[in-house]
Amino acid sequence: MTRDKHFYIESFDTVALSSFRIEQSPFADRYVTDETVFCLYCDRLYPAKMTAGEDPLSKYWKLRRGVLLYDVPEKPLEIIGPDATRLLERVLACRVETLGVGRCRYGIACNSDGTVLMDGVIMRLGEDRFWYVKANGEFESWLKANGLGLDVAVSDPNSRVLQIQGPRSLDVLDAAIGGGLPADFKYFRAGFFDVCGQTLWVSRTGWTGEMGIEIYCNSGPEPTDHGALWDDLLACGEPFGMEFSSSSSMGIRRIESGILDNGTDIEPDLTPFGAGLGQFVRLEKDDFIGRAALEAADRSQLLFGLLCPTATPEADLQVHSGNGPVGHVTIGTWSPTLETGVGYVRFDRPLPGDDWLGKTVLLRDRDGNSHEATVDTLPFVDKQKQLPRAIWSGPGAG
Repeated sequence: MTRDKHFYIESFDTVALSSFRIEQSPFADRYVTDETVFCLYCDRLYPAKMTAGEDPLSKYWKLRRGVLLYDVPEKPLEIIGPDATRLLERVLACRVETLGVGRCRYGIACNSDGTVLMDGVIMRLGEDRFWYVKANGEFESWLKANGLGLDVAVSDPNSRVLQIQGPRSLDVLDAAIGGGLPADFKYFRAGFFDVCGQTLWVSRTGWTGEMGIEIYCNSGPEPTDHGALWDDLLACGEPFGMEFSSSSSMGIRRIESGILDNGTDIEPDLTPFGAGLGQFVRLEKDDFIGRAALEAADRSQLLFGLLCPTATPEADLQVHSGNGPVGHVTIGTWSPTLETGVGYVRFDRPLPGDDWLGKTVLLRDRDGNSHEATVDTLPFVDKQKQLPRAIWSGPGAG
């Protein structure tokens, strides 16, 4: 399921779930109440809403102008051994061998027919040690199956992730490490830091399109003291106004930022080209799963942004052009920054002899009313993606 679609069963006040293969957050005791609504992603529970009257808009502006702390369900897999690079080159469409230690890279894994199987961020922790922070869905067994015969081990490091996001996020990190955060800790860089007295892997990545970091906890041999980390981070963030937030504010920003959710926005029949992610495919590299199919694939893009000033795009709403439907919305929200409805539209087919970009289409709402909408590029906000790339200029930049 997508992290932004919530399903409600109205005939019951409570739905009981077995805890089998469902992980509760080790931070939950710091924020959970009787009103907390959890969603499930990567078999992990995360807070989608804190109270019935929660106002995502106030937290949204806090994210845009200050800093927020999120408990997120992203799940890394560890790939380690002399053949770790060889395995990842086999399953990912990006280059892995050229990735330096302490660097991150977006990586797509494809099926043999070229469709997207999984997407995520690959991080190099050591010469023969990687973490792949995957999207929702099974991927560990896929890696293990493709690693047969190689000198490599694939495992779940059981690392829970916190995100600190917003323009003051690096101020918080600088305080948490006792000062001295270097200026070269740039976007998609990562490294081990002493965070509030605990050695943790930290990356300059996130799910919001703002400046931000992700902090990865340890399960062993020196397990993270989750309660102490939570309390210490909030104390470090207090001078900068940092607050905890559910994912409701994050969901708005991820759509404005053009961040796609695999399996929902990137539907199972889409190739990277169809999803508008062709720039992340390196056909010039040695053979990888799906390469032959991608070489012969249609390069037409089918997934775009949609701007609608009179209605909010919602998942599964139809988009019409000419005499009938031509596509559907995968996710949408109201953009507080642009003051218009924004969402992603998946077209059924390419526009013959032309491109969908810039076209005016009709968004059909749930009452059957039509609203003019414009097909746009992603992201909607910060088109050049400069916000997450901002250079650290605090006291430790020196």
